[in-house]
Amino acid sequence: MKVLVVDDEQHVREGIRLLGDWERYGIDEIYEAANGEEALRLIQTYKPDIIFSDMKMPKMDGIELLERIKKQHPTCKTIFVTGYDDYHYMRKAIHFGSFDYILKPIDPEILNQTLEHAVIEWKKEEAERKKHQSSHQLINEMKPIYRDRMLTKFINNDTIKDNLYEEFGFHLSQDYTAALVRVSGKSIANFQGDRDLTYFTILNVINEIVTKYECGIGFRYLSNKGEAVIIFWDKFEQIDELLVHIYQTLKTVLSVSCPIALGSQVDQSSKLIDSYHHAKQLLLNSNILSTNKEKVYIHKLPVDTDVKSLMAYSSDIELAVQAGEISAFQEVIERITKDFTQDGFLSFKQLIHFEKEYQIISNTWTKKYGLPSPVTDDVAEYIDVFFDQNGTFRLEKYIARKTREVALFLTRVKRRSTPKSINIIYDIEKYLQANFDRDVKLQEIAERFYLSREYISRKFKQEFKENISDYIVKIRMNRAKALLKNKDFKIYEIAHMVGYQDDKYFRKVFKKVEGVTPNDYRSLLFESN
Repeated sequence: MKVLVVDDEQHVREGIRLLGDWERYGIDEIYEAANGEEALRLIQTYKPDIIFSDMKMPKMDGIELLERIKKQHPTCKTIFVTGYDDYHYMRKAIHFGSFDYILKPIDPEILNQTLEHAVIEWKKEEAERKKHQSSHQLINEMKPIYRDRMLTKFINNDTIKDNLYEEFGFHLSQDYTAALVRVSGKSIANFQGDRDLTYFTILNVINEIVTKYECGIGFRYLSNKGEAVIIFWDKFEQIDELLVHIYQTLKTVLSVSCPIALGSQVDQSSKLIDSYHHAKQLLLNSNILSTNKEKVYIHKLPVDTDVKSLMAYSSDIELAVQAGEISAFQEVIERITKDFTQDGFLSFKQLIHFEKEYQIISNTWTKKYGLPSPVTDDVAEYIDVFFDQNGTFRLEKYIARKTREVALFLTRVKRRSTPKSINIIYDIEKYLQANFDRDVKLQEIAERFYLSREYISRKFKQEFKENISDYIVKIRMNRAKALLKNKDFKIYEIAHMVGYQDDKYFRKVFKKVEGVTPNDYRSLLFESN
């Protein structure tokens, strides 16, 4: 802590320095001033926490100094030191916020008691200030999150308390409209994958523009991934122009396109969800092959395009797989491309649907041949890489990627179809022979031999004419029959030795497979001998 001693008499200042138990109260810096003007300069520079000041001084007396301190440095604790036991001065000092006063000549005990009380009070108030500051900072940090959550609920027809409208800067109106901004994975990648920072930047741009015109508010729409929404309540005749301005600014800031669609105008806030859905349909049905500079979609009615299915080409795909050559796929790929992009049109909705079906078909074929199946959690983020900075879909790059994926699949199928795959099945059989006495799971085998469970099951049955679980039972029963030849082994011991912890269950399985109980089998063995 810091202390400032203000007095025009040097011996008084020195006396206070000598008499104060500074170290005890955590005070490690002490400054001196000979008058009020000098004191103000030191206060501005060093910001002391406690000030001892004389009442009567040249240039600026203690009361004027205290008045200035109260306005400019209200957290200071001021203690007056005076030789005048004057009620008039004390009343003014109390009026301007003096913490306490002590009389000259200074009593060391009174000085330190007053100092102690001042330090305790200052620390208490400082703790409250920090608590308030921390709380205020947290509220400011939480405001965007809280705003996003509340406005997402609001657009989904949840009511908001009237006092919260003003808190968000939301204006009640007779008419509203919603605009949808698509936030792509590329945008987030430009911020090193920091999704929150991406939205913070985007919403700063949006809200700076709409706040300037006092016509709307933007927020992160939490019901759907990759979306920001703007609610407009005024300046409807300027919205088209504002959206183009927002689009261009976002593109400059993010170096990537954020397509925007404007929904229909509605006459009450409860219908905002209809305006949002209108905007969503505009985005989904927009032509992603378009080379227009501004990807801002404003139409009276969305054009709902038909979605074609890749499943219609399943028989052609199967024939191409059986041919085993990429050249067999070229014709299929060209035909699919032509059918899906008639008249140079491909909607975002169609692309999403195509990619989902492609992954289903791809996973079906990879599993059939025991190959690892690639999994894409977010289809929209996967296809984002095929859009250029202007938001135009690069169809040629996408087709080239799919062609490489198919070629790689065919290469792997050829490798799986060699005798090596048969050898792996016999390796699995050896593994079962070595581990028959414990519960070997199919997943364990798949992980050990880097094959899918479906492939192992199918190939094993093709090669050994029975499934794995039945094969293990056969191994166990053969081993049990060998052990039953030794009279020294109890039945329950044999059960444990071949992998059964429950000897009753072992007896049941043995009888089912061999037609007799283990005891009867042993008896028959020794009778024949």
